[in-house]
Amino acid sequence: MEKLCQGYFTGERALYHRNGLIISDSIFEDGESPLKECSNITVEGSIFKWKYPIWYSEDVTVRDCTLLVTARSGVWYTNGIIFENCTIDAPKTFRRCDGVTVKGCTLPNAQETLWSCKNVNIESVSVCGDYFGMNCDGVKCKDFSISGNYAFDGAKNIEIDGARLISKDAFWNSENVTVSNSLIIGEYLGWNSKNVKFINCTIESNQGLCYMEGVTLVNCKLINTDLAFELSSVDAEVTTDLISVKNPISGTIRAKGIGEIILDSEMIDPARTEIIIEESGK
Repeated sequence: MEKLCQGYFTGERALYHRNGLIISDSIFEDGESPLKECSNITVEGSIFKWKYPIWYSEDVTVRDCTLLVTARSGVWYTNGIIFENCTIDAPKTFRRCDGVTVKGCTLPNAQETLWSCKNVNIESVSVCGDYFGMNCDGVKCKDFSISGNYAFDGAKNIEIDGARLISKDAFWNSENVTVSNSLIIGEYLGWNSKNVKFINCTIESNQGLCYMEGVTLVNCKLINTDLAFELSSVDAEVTTDLISVKNPISGTIRAKGIGEIILDSEMIDPARTEIIIEESGK
């Protein structure tokens, strides 16, 4: 492996099509696509200052690095990419990649980040930005936090454990999602989705969990949540009071209490849903 230390790289495609490099303590200054079509690259302790730094590449590890806001659209069409202990202050990072690991990183400006990627592992990562994880397939998140609306829209095969999500319209149009031991705050949670399960979660959502096919809640708290489960098929074990439930299609809802139950027989068949109020034993 060739080593490049304290390099100062400028101009378009500065290290184009290189294979087998260890780059350390370097600056990627102005100039698009410095690591385009590269393979077997490790970058450590370096700073990326310009757009499109890693495109169409294979097997790249980026460790203890910084992508400034100007390094936008940073990692596209790249397979086998690892980011560890980095600050990514650039939007639109990670798009149409296969095999993405992001660990111990901060993404404070992550608008439209992680789009249409496959086989993604995220651990100990903090994200701020709208439309994170759109249309991804195969994502595992652990110790993850996000502040940004429309997270994981259109995504499928998602496993999230130990997360904090502040996100309006999270998990819309998604499929095969399991969220465990997490806090979720945001209006209209999960609309138009299929096979979504929440385990040991605390959820606060105005009109959440509606228009869903197969939504499951296991030992969950639904605090300050109203008009839940509209036109959804549901199996819900709720350990708190619900403000209101509206027109579930089918299934079972168990809750400590429900302030209002709205069942419009012109819209749904009320007999297809069993509602059990645990507090009163009904």
